Amino acid sequence: MAELVLGIETSCDDTAAAIVDPEGNVLSSVTASQALLHAKFGGVFPEVAARAHINKIIPAVEEALSVAKVSPEDIRAIGVTRGPGLIGSLLVGLNTATSLGLGWGKPVIGINHLRGHLRSADLESKKVKYPAVILLVSGGHTFLAYMEDAVNISLLGTTRDDSVGEAYDKAARMLGLGYPGGPVVDKAAMAGKPSIPFPRPLLNSGLEFSFSGLKSAVARYLSATESPVVEDVSASFVEAVMEILIKKCQRAITGRPCASLVVVGGVAASPQLRAEASRLCEEVGVELCLPPLRWSTDNAAMIALATWDYLNLGVSPQPVPQVRLPISEF
Repeated sequence: MAELVLGIETSCDDTAAAIVDPEGNVLSSVTASQALLHAKFGGVFPEVAARAHINKIIPAVEEALSVAKVSPEDIRAIGVTRGPGLIGSLLVGLNTATSLGLGWGKPVIGINHLRGHLRSADLESKKVKYPAVILLVSGGHTFLAYMEDAVNISLLGTTRDDSVGEAYDKAARMLGLGYPGGPVVDKAAMAGKPSIPFPRPLLNSGLEFSFSGLKSAVARYLSATESPVVEDVSASFVEAVMEILIKKCQRAITGRPCASLVVVGGVAASPQLRAEASRLCEEVGVELCLPPLRWSTDNAAMIALATWDYLNLGVSPQPVPQVRLPISEF
């Protein structure tokens, strides 16, 4: 029996396909980025994203098979992102996966995009030690979860409004730094001083997040300041974000069995977050698990690895297609 999975990811603005074995070894990973298409909008334009996926999805799958030097006969199953995400983008991936499954005679399994991120730290080598606290920080989501193992996951707290990645993008737009916001704001912050006392919403309250107030504070400061120093604003913004994220992680770890802290999602590529998370883990005595930078942002390898949870670990498959899903369902 073939022991490979084809993963397909089209939840937002990257068209991706990958071939992964049960151990998380990545035989190929292909991503067609749309960053240049959306840069002029300062964010993702949904219709443009969906149309670009249509043009890129089949070439991405063909390239993934070619690089891995495998054929459809070698594929055991197809895993495809079923949500959450942009409806038009998701439908391209779902329809493609369903068609390939019918043509190849392979089962198609719908994967929650967030489960993919949760499993991304085990790509290439198994790192996560359970039980684990998970911080998922991306352009669309921000939450803490508790994983007893790869199957049993419970939500601890999520954002009440904006995701941290969205706050980064909005701050970058206000500062004229471009898109995507995370890397450019982090880079500018390294050259600045965190001299502006931006608020830390919900810092001392539970495990939920809120970033709309911080975003608004940046806007008010820029409006009231004649010649703002972009680097100092960036540094002050990043310092506020890091304090919120790390304080919430510390609170989540305290009081429950925890062997590791796992930080995943696009914002997990932030050098500031990686440094602060490392400091926290040394302080509280748990292991820090981070995916390699290439697996932090959206990719199909994480979707393929998550598919093995359904094939080998007994997770109940979800119907395909399904394009909307509450984030509490992993």
